[in-house]
This record gives sequence, structure tokens and C-alpha cells, in this order.
Amino acid sequence: MNYNTNYERFISPRPETPEPGSRQGHRNAASGIQLLDEEGQLSDQFEACLGHIFSKYCTPRLAHVENTEKGPILMTPPPGAYFTEAGLDAWARDTNGAPFSEETKEELRQFLDVTDDGNLTFSGFIQIYRLQTENEEEETWRDLSTHGFDRTLTLVASRREDFEDSNSTL
Repeated sequence: MNYNTNYERFISPRPETPEPGSRQGHRNAASGIQLLDEEGQLSDQFEACLGHIFSKYCTPRLAHVENTEKGPILMTPPPGAYFTEAGLDAWARDTNGAPFSEETKEELRQFLDVTDDGNLTFSGFIQIYRLQTENEEEETWRDLSTHGFDRTLTLVASRREDFEDSNSTL
């Protein structure tokens, strides 16, 4: 048996995948920071982070982000908030580098929580991240990092300039 060939099968081609025995959304056990709870629901900390991200692009928009000595305060979406198509495009562009295709937008409208007009609600946004975290936790961590959160779910960069820019174009 060739040692190199045998050794290679133990090297993960995707080192970002969870360690053996861990579940998606439950990688940071040592730090106590989890994206999903034991029932597979979003942890309170993770949901607060998603609320902040959603608030940057939703309608109605928040006026501004407050800062304290401890850093920026996480925004919370107002009741009944949703993504217009422009808000959805801005979020997708800031998160993934490009807006969603029309086909993807139609799938979102069909399978997720949307308003009567087909606009993605915060509940629908939560659904996206629950599914993504269950299947590709590292993708969720990349999204959180893109929006200024570290692995302790602390907002370390407000990206305020992006927030102001996106508000001016929506």
C-alpha cells in the first residue's frame, strides 16, 4: 500500500468543514459561541447579528447607528420590516459580490416567508440562515465576517460607510 495515497484519504479536501463528531452550527463548543441551539434553532446571539444585518437593508430603514464606549449598538429591524427588491439586491451584493438571479429570487418568494407583495421578511431572512448554517456553517461565518462580526459574534467593524452608501441608493 502506498503511504502517500493512504495518508491523502485522511486529509480533508475541505479543511473548513466541521471536525468529526461535530454538527453544523455547533463548531465553537470551546468558546461557548454557537450559531444554532440544541434544537437546531438560531441562538439568541446569532439572531441578534442577523437582525443587525437585516436592518441595514430593510424597509422601513433605521435613521442611524448608535455608538457607545463599547462600540456600535446592534440594530433591530422594526416590526413589519422587509427587503424590497433593491434592499435584497444590496444585501446579496454586499454579502456575495452580486445580486441574486431572477430564478433565485423566485425561489425565495416561493419557499420563504415573504409579504403579500413578495418582499422577503425578517422571518424569511432567518429561514435562509437556518438552512445555510445547517448545511454550510463556514459560509455563514464568512457572511458574518463580511458584515463585521467576529467568531464571538461581536460587531468589530460597523461598516457604517457601507450602511450609509446602501441607504442612499435604495
